[in-house]
Amino acid sequence: MFSIRKAKDIGMKYTLFGVGISNIVIIFLIFLFIFLNGMKFFKEYPVSDFLLGTKWISLSDYFGLLPLLVGSFWVTIIALLISIPVGIFTAIYISEYASPRMRTILKITIETMSAIPSVVLGFLGLYVLAGVVKNVFHLNSGLTALSGGIMLAFMAIPTIVSIADDSLTALDISYKEASLALGANKIETITNVLLPAAFPGIFAGVMLGFGRIIGETLTVLMITGNSPILATSPLSPVRTLTATIAAEMGEVVNGSMHYHALFAIGLILFFISFITNSIADKFIQKSRKLG
Repeated sequence: MFSIRKAKDIGMKYTLFGVGISNIVIIFLIFLFIFLNGMKFFKEYPVSDFLLGTKWISLSDYFGLLPLLVGSFWVTIIALLISIPVGIFTAIYISEYASPRMRTILKITIETMSAIPSVVLGFLGLYVLAGVVKNVFHLNSGLTALSGGIMLAFMAIPTIVSIADDSLTALDISYKEASLALGANKIETITNVLLPAAFPGIFAGVMLGFGRIIGETLTVLMITGNSPILATSPLSPVRTLTATIAAEMGEVVNGSMHYHALFAIGLILFFISFITNSIADKFIQKSRKLG
């Protein structure tokens, strides 16, 4: 009996080990595939022209990254400016003010928000939000960076709320009790004690929300106008890094310079994602130690 149980434990151990190793190998192979194809582009096109170029016109072999970076910047900064305060305030309300029943309702609602497909948000932005933006700002088209940023904020809020709420809830009760015992009111306790103590976890949530925003494709492809220009305003149509890959990969000639240029964009996105998740993981580990 003992030997059978031990054999099962050993078998499960090596099975889980094999699954873990296979995940690492798959991720490495994906990176290697993107890296090799991206490097082929830089053999044909100068790195400086790619990173500092101000034109992305694939038909004329202009592959400047700056218009796409600027488009991603506008969409991302708008989404973060909306999602960070909304997410943190919602997490504070859930953890400190909401009744158990309200907390359950809000948690279910937030989880439901995170499950909404991006194409649905894209349709809402295209047929509802774009018209509002167009009329409010008197534009020719509502397909702008502002529209994309607003819709992406709804995608980042659930991530920020969930992780910020978990970070606040995981704090030792002694933080709150000591602050209240010293005469601080609830708002002062939240502002001066709980938020600083939970900051690593909250920041990790923000970074993961940023990763969700920067990696989103379909929503921005539908509602940002897809114009690869150096936009000077969030009211301009833009094109993001991810939208460029999605819009052009289906029509590109396999093995051409344009084909490899899209892999170069993918390489940039891979590094951004890797750095973002590494920072988030570092702060999550720090939050667990403090908790």
